[in-house]
Amino acid sequence: MNEIKFMWNGIKVAGKLHRVFYSDAKLIGNYPAGTITIYAKDYKSLPKIEGINVQNDSDCQTDYFETDRARILPGNPHYAAITAAMKQRQDHDAKRWAKSKYV
Repeated sequence: MNEIKFMWNGIKVAGKLHRVFYSDAKLIGNYPAGTITIYAKDYKSLPKIEGINVQNDSDCQTDYFETDRARILPGNPHYAAITAAMKQRQDHDAKRWAKSKYV
């Protein structure tokens, strides 16, 4: 089994980093509070991880392209690790903005 590590800038599977970003924004629809969305960066695919379903509604016939995304609901076995990675990302971004002259 490949080692999976959720990091602030991506998901590392078997030593390879798949760049992602995380969102905990409230979703419209049938998603419970606390649902986290993982988005693939750079139009690359999300890695296949047991317990995580990847969605991509791209349609090449209409020239509509999306990045892969996965919805992580509370109760998912990876939820705690993903929440920690998202918090690290938020802390990283807050430090960058604190240094910015635009704040």
